[in-house]
Amino acid sequence: MEIVLRRGNLATRAAGALALGIFEGEARLGGAAADVDRASGGAIRALLKTGDFAGRWLESVVLYPSRGKAKRVLLVGLGPRAAFDARRARQTAAVAARRARDLGARVLALVAHGAGGTLDPGAAGEAAAEGALLGHYRHTAYRADAGAPALVRVEILERDATRFASMREAVERGVRIGEGVCLARDLAATPGQDLTPENLADRAREVARASGARATVLGVPQMERLGMGAVLGVGRGSEHAPRFIVLERGAARAKERPIVVIGKGITFDTGGISLKPRENMHKMKYDMSGAAAVLGLFHALPALDLARPVIGLIPSAENMPGGRALKPGDVLRALDGTTIEVTNTDAEGRLVLADALGYARRFRPAAVVDLATLTGAVSIALGHLAAGLFSEDDALAGELLAAGEASGERLWRLPLWDGYAAEMRSDTADLVNSAAREGGAILGAVFLRHFARGMRWAHLDIASTAWAPSDRPLERRGPTGFGVRLLCEWLSREATARTAASSARPRGARARAAGRTRAARA
Repeated sequence: MEIVLRRGNLATRAAGALALGIFEGEARLGGAAADVDRASGGAIRALLKTGDFAGRWLESVVLYPSRGKAKRVLLVGLGPRAAFDARRARQTAAVAARRARDLGARVLALVAHGAGGTLDPGAAGEAAAEGALLGHYRHTAYRADAGAPALVRVEILERDATRFASMREAVERGVRIGEGVCLARDLAATPGQDLTPENLADRAREVARASGARATVLGVPQMERLGMGAVLGVGRGSEHAPRFIVLERGAARAKERPIVVIGKGITFDTGGISLKPRENMHKMKYDMSGAAAVLGLFHALPALDLARPVIGLIPSAENMPGGRALKPGDVLRALDGTTIEVTNTDAEGRLVLADALGYARRFRPAAVVDLATLTGAVSIALGHLAAGLFSEDDALAGELLAAGEASGERLWRLPLWDGYAAEMRSDTADLVNSAAREGGAILGAVFLRHFARGMRWAHLDIASTAWAPSDRPLERRGPTGFGVRLLCEWLSREATARTAASSARPRGARARAAGRTRAARA
């Protein structure tokens, strides 16, 4: 589906459907709504007078006006004007795109809701593009009947020349981010038979080529030489050998310390010898949702204006039972030399992340964030509307929480108190990989903290949000691609803050810093 920004009037655009947002409790129509109402002979005002449509949040109705160029006019409720923000703008576009597709409209024309005053035009344009892609998304690769034909094009129309100019790059950014989320969803929806660690590495190479990044894939011999005993241990029960994927973008900017993002890449998780129950095991193809988010981020990176290099690390394995599989009671040695007694082979995600955190250290990162469908316990704690955030760095945690609110991918911070660490001690090795059921999400994070020591680090347990249990405005039931929009927002804000801080420094200080950089290069 193509998304384009056009200069023009919605009322005069010929399309299979026009989409308009209507604020709740406002009798007077303005802007594009007034134009379309006039062109349709007062059809919108007539409907509002009946009381059948009141503009309540995400309420929708379809009109078939006898006048005007559009076949259909789709009205979507925006709710109260005071509550309208970028998250609601995104969801409005999503509902419009999905409804237009299901109606067989083929071409949808809409405005960037909020651009006329409630929101910054750029934010409104980005939200419209992103929301249309996410609401329209379906995973149909394995379906004989895909349902209603996909939309061919979504046109975002803007009459005002100044607003149009400020929206151009924002719409392109929204498209790229939305595509990144859809890529992550596709990967997490792909059956394990078709997405082994080797296949995931191939997809990572494709993403790298398309986004101007460099991809390096470590196989078993390289991992053995490095001492990645944790990743190798998890993967040894499968006939599909593990892979360790490294993505680098902007690495030539050596003066800047990179940001490292790590995604858990378990392409299928049976639980190993500690076998999971059969209920819902078919969903365990999505246990690589952290890896999918990292690849979705790298797809979006060309649209983000970042000064720092970004490194993506994906430890990937298939967790299977078998004659060579890891057994409860076995001891592994991680990349950093830590020995781990495996008390539960179904707590495998933290094992592969342990080696990834050890590998991240070589980049001297400014910050490290890992994303993983780590524990079912986080879903018990938070339900399906927030992911768990763990960090001892208050500033980093604050940045991620703010990015979560802005992107709509919300986080909730949970503790990392030292008292929990006692439960992860082993009588046989340095650590156990699993302990009590109580506080399971916290204990998993405490285990990871050991391998992140000395780094500015945050862990996101996305098991609660990586799979939607029901249809929602931005996603259908199934993989959500959670983390892509959050990471894009966080990295963009971090870049903006650094630019502002640099601009605020006295001119002499900037000159001295530049001189030190030149001297260091010499």
